[in-house]
Amino acid sequence: MDRRTIRSAPARRGFRAAALAVLLLPAVLAFPAASPAVGTEGEETRPGSGAATGIAAVTAQAKALMAQRRFAAALALLRPLVERHPEHPNTRFLRGLAALGAARKPGLEKEMREALLDEAVAAFRFMLVDRPGLVRVRLELARTFFHKREDSLAREHFERVLAGRPHPAVAANVRRFLRVIRARKRWSLHVGAALAPDSNIGRRSDERTIILRGLPFRRSEESLPRSGVGLSVWTGGEYLHPVRRGLRLRVGGSLSRREYEGAEFDRMFVSGHAGPRWLLDADTEASLLASARRLWRAGAPDFDELGIRTEAQRRFGRRTVAAVLASWHERRHRLGTWLDGPVADLSLRASIVATPAIRVSAAAGWARERPDDAAAKRYRHTRHWVRPGISADLSWGITLGGSAEWSRTGFDGSFGALTLSGKPRSDRSRTFRISVNKRDWTLFGFSPRISLAHERRRSNTQGAGYRRTGTE
Repeated sequence: MDRRTIRSAPARRGFRAAALAVLLLPAVLAFPAASPAVGTEGEETRPGSGAATGIAAVTAQAKALMAQRRFAAALALLRPLVERHPEHPNTRFLRGLAALGAARKPGLEKEMREALLDEAVAAFRFMLVDRPGLVRVRLELARTFFHKREDSLAREHFERVLAGRPHPAVAANVRRFLRVIRARKRWSLHVGAALAPDSNIGRRSDERTIILRGLPFRRSEESLPRSGVGLSVWTGGEYLHPVRRGLRLRVGGSLSRREYEGAEFDRMFVSGHAGPRWLLDADTEASLLASARRLWRAGAPDFDELGIRTEAQRRFGRRTVAAVLASWHERRHRLGTWLDGPVADLSLRASIVATPAIRVSAAAGWARERPDDAAAKRYRHTRHWVRPGISADLSWGITLGGSAEWSRTGFDGSFGALTLSGKPRSDRSRTFRISVNKRDWTLFGFSPRISLAHERRRSNTQGAGYRRTGTE
């Protein structure tokens, strides 16, 4: 893998064009101009064939058994039929329904129940690999995850069902599922790992010459960008303890670590939080959390933070979820104590499920760091940013995503001779990210994803601008 920085102007223009094309591609590809008609049970209506009569007879018998709630007997008929005719979607859909129905039989052993639910998940997921817009199939997949108590996945698919404009009675039932998920949720866990090639690990400027008081000075090789391949790992979780109706106690934390050869660019971040969460109504919730954070650089503690976080979230209609997040922390450095002071941030976020296969997101934020020491006034700064994004499930089990972020950071003072204009320092950054995920490839619940990010910062201060391209 080539780790060199691409610097030529044609290459940069090519990257911009490629990034724009990828950002637009999901919206184009996710809307097929024409597709086979889909029946209420997920089958495609196709002309009959020599085997169609036999398939129809078995499926009719299976439907009759399922109507009598004899799901195990129906499953015994459908399993060999799916093996012989894997291309027939109706038989696979009925197999998923039969497995889900059999799993809900009272008194069933836990191992057998989980095996049947896994069989149902596999059947429904297989159909959504090439046809992610099948709303009825996604509804049954969401119900299956609900009964497996995999509530994060169930919620995601229920939200996508609502975007498919289901019948009002179905939509009302889906909302009931979502309310149950929110009320019963106890644990949430996540974990991930990635190889992280980066063309500019330390986000350093590639300016070779710095002008100080009219004289040119050549920067040392050690201060220029350095590339490398790192290892990134992250994990986190939260427990919700029910106090009374509509009130939960949240306790959680997270850890992320990134390592490169040598320790100079190693980073580790740990955070923890605790506080109440109020379920205000069927669509609104809010939290007030005590928060603690610590950052390590190059293997040594850099700073600690103590403060508070507030979060509020509300669902608007079938498709949109909006959230407000704010925090204030008092930062204390281990060595650079002259940078001690408060840090605050505020962000607004929205997620819109445009169709069952397309999710659009938007976020904007404000952040402020203000060291208390008057001698550090020039390091006081305010940052504004905006970030739109899109994710689309396409055929062949591919999910394509893209996002762009633009930010501006304004400092309270200049950086002496490095800021040639004499005005306060001002930085402008932009980041483009694309990702590809093969959603039907899973191993122990993990799914592989490749992402590419390109970032560039311009500044009126010498040595502050940089370019970097990284993958994970």
